[in-house]
Amino acid sequence: MNLTGRNFLTMLDFSQEEILAVLETAKRLKANPEEKAKHPLKNKTLAMIFQKPSLRTRVSFETGMTQLGGHAIYLAPTDISIGKRETTEDIAIVLSGYVDIIMARVFGHDIVQDLAKYATVPVINGLSDFSHPCQIMADLLTIQERKGKLAGLNACYIGDGNNVAHSLMFGAARVGMNMTIICPEGYEPKAEVTAEATRVGSETGSTITITSDLAATKNADVVYADVWASMGQEEEAAARKKLFEKYRIDAETMKIADPECLILHCLPAHYGDEIDYATSRTPNSAIFQQAENRMHAQSAIMVHLAG
Repeated sequence: MNLTGRNFLTMLDFSQEEILAVLETAKRLKANPEEKAKHPLKNKTLAMIFQKPSLRTRVSFETGMTQLGGHAIYLAPTDISIGKRETTEDIAIVLSGYVDIIMARVFGHDIVQDLAKYATVPVINGLSDFSHPCQIMADLLTIQERKGKLAGLNACYIGDGNNVAHSLMFGAARVGMNMTIICPEGYEPKAEVTAEATRVGSETGSTITITSDLAATKNADVVYADVWASMGQEEEAAARKKLFEKYRIDAETMKIADPECLILHCLPAHYGDEIDYATSRTPNSAIFQQAENRMHAQSAIMVHLAG
């Protein structure tokens, strides 16, 4: 599957066949250390632009690049002040002359779009306020490992209709998995995302449902939680905590879902809020397998985009 030179900004940038091909590469890299030892990214350099700090994003990309024989450069928020000290266009052009891949973890989705517009090397969205595709590739890898398939499964996301919810909807629609977003009224995913995910899902047999009813977790194969207030929404945290109080994964939720239901959380977790500690440590939970898979999924993405 030739993805050389492509950008990865949302889950819709890859077709179903391309997503599955990248996941197969991720499985191979994870299962066979000798594949990494061949150093498919030897002499390649990854620029990592961070507006938002992150444990998993930085360490998974940097470690993955090292294991594949390449080199990663961390650019902290104050190093380049993207869009402030220098235009995004100029940064994209300059970095394209130095590195082979650009990864950016930013606030506004327009920043990764502009990087992709002006860069002459692949751009990977490490997170934006609209989309978190690398996380969802890790999620799909984890679901495949634990459930043996993707198509036809019933997944429920409980919480804010945010960037993770958007990407889960797009990813599920692409691979034929049914996705239900359960959130308080007024906190639904963007209407245009729901419309597009529904359209894509109609081609793969996936259904997309938006509801505020927690009973929708009945018979779910996968339940997924994220923080109630994302980075940049700290001022809303107290108000959101009241509104989202019942929208959590706990023992009561698991009584409704399938007994073999898989529990996912993209981390960091606020135990006692969107998920309780005890539930996160049950055999059904794969949150740390999911976190490790960030590295394997992203390594596969880089291998494909860098050719």
